[in-house]
Amino acid sequence: MTFYVENEADLDLGLDYKDIFETVALEVLKQEECPYEVEISLTLVNPDVIRSTNKEFRNIDCVTDVLSFPMLEYDNPADFSNVESDFPDSFNPESGELMLGDIMICCERAREQAKEYGHSVKREFAFLIAHSMLHLLGFDHIEEGEARVMEAKQSQALENLGISR
Repeated sequence: MTFYVENEADLDLGLDYKDIFETVALEVLKQEECPYEVEISLTLVNPDVIRSTNKEFRNIDCVTDVLSFPMLEYDNPADFSNVESDFPDSFNPESGELMLGDIMICCERAREQAKEYGHSVKREFAFLIAHSMLHLLGFDHIEEGEARVMEAKQSQALENLGISR
């Protein structure tokens, strides 16, 4: 497994970003029975960067907490049955790892939301990783039923790790 972390944020949340990223990502991958070693990148950014990225890629001109950029399109979330045949270029030729995609987190929004929801910054950061990992695996929350499934999976992963509110 390869986890890249790039910190471009001015605000330091005082967390071991890579450890939390790896721990939560691995739990989500285990929970969703991903059969591959994977490669994922995480970039920590300031509000202006995530706002401009949100505007560029989603045509939404506002600051958000997290953005996910999946490399694969799934017929069904976390269905890995045709990944090798449908996405052969999604495997890193040097490592053989499946390149799942990229995650971008706004540190200031994570801190604000932790305070707003009354839990630790670590819990909020872990939640954003779990949420984004599920997006990288094809889950979404546009429709109410999808949102319930995704919320349950996020909660389960964090509960399994003992990361609670």
